[in-house]
Amino acid sequence: MKFAYLAFDRSGKQATGSIEANAANDARESLRMKGLFVTEIREDADGGAALEYAAPHAPKPRLWGRGRRLGHLAAFTRQLHVLIASGTPLVQSLGALERQAKEESWRLVIADVRARVEEGSALSQAMAAYPQYFDDVCRSLVSAGEGSGRLDAMLERLAKLVRAQLHVRSSIMGAMIYPIVLTCISLGVLVILLTFVLPRFADLFANLGTPLPPTTKFVMQISALLRGYWWAMILGVGGAFFGLRGWIGTPKGKRMFDSVVIKAPVLGKMVGSFATARMSRLLGIQVEAKVPLLDALRLTRMAVSNVLYRELIVAAEEAATQGQSVSSAFAESKLISPTITEALRSGEQTGQVAPLLISIADFLDEENDVVIRSLTSIIEPIILIVLGILVGFVALSMFLPLFDLTAATGGGGGGGG
Repeated sequence: MKFAYLAFDRSGKQATGSIEANAANDARESLRMKGLFVTEIREDADGGAALEYAAPHAPKPRLWGRGRRLGHLAAFTRQLHVLIASGTPLVQSLGALERQAKEESWRLVIADVRARVEEGSALSQAMAAYPQYFDDVCRSLVSAGEGSGRLDAMLERLAKLVRAQLHVRSSIMGAMIYPIVLTCISLGVLVILLTFVLPRFADLFANLGTPLPPTTKFVMQISALLRGYWWAMILGVGGAFFGLRGWIGTPKGKRMFDSVVIKAPVLGKMVGSFATARMSRLLGIQVEAKVPLLDALRLTRMAVSNVLYRELIVAAEEAATQGQSVSSAFAESKLISPTITEALRSGEQTGQVAPLLISIADFLDEENDVVIRSLTSIIEPIILIVLGILVGFVALSMFLPLFDLTAATGGGGGGGG
């Protein structure tokens, strides 16, 4: 009797085919003796069946935002560290995390990772099937932990790294929520005034028969433009947004955009501080995990989004290849503070590069939190003042002709007496 099978070898490579055996259990045992882990087997009467791997990862993952993926990854690494540190086998630990996962798509990802590990793949290899969830830095740290036999310690470092990234992102998003909501509400009030309220006053102004103030004429023209060409404005804003997004997606546009952001008066310093903190933390944790320096620099370069900082890391890679120190490459750039460069040079001399880089990242993150809170406290009243002036200007322009008419009527009545 012939059986079609789907299996994996010890390296995690997929194998399919057919085998002669008296029963399915005999076929499974024969394949196991050959070093294959069978995941599916069934009778192949006509000899033409072909099994394909249809593990839980078959459904396409949901398009999450980066913040949500970081949240899942932070919980995954922290819980997996606790389970493995307590002596729970890796497959059972992954099974426990699979059962705890509430999001269906994320549960399918963990289920497939567990299945691949159960079939003989290393955890880092199983993670490679989902680069949108487990990036190169994550897989590199896990691989280093597997190679050293200290997977629990490496998962702890990875959990701290992901939590730090999540904290920075949450701080920025939390600080921007109130200004964004305030701006949207105020702009909504302005649009309602210009498109619904002001047209009702337009008929009244036409019946007055008196010349309108320049501010009222200006606001009425804006109102007519909004009501008559709202579709063109939406298309224009949408076209500008997607056009700018497409231009930034090009290498030339991305570099120009990053250069403008870095050179901006206040924003540039803050963006540079965040980029330096992220780069220092990624590089420090990888060096601490005994990842080779060139590999750590390459992975850090891939994880950094700003083009200018990528070029800086390329210069550091070239310096390291030539036997020079990383601090020498950083010292030639204006992106890195001289204080940080000197501290890094000192760490290279004492052999304490990794702890120093992590300390620098912690220090910069604390500074960035203070800067974000300070900027938020400044931005909120500025937004209130600007939008209050705009709303007040529109409201005053609406009622100014009525004030003039009242004044004129009162003046005419007094003269008649």
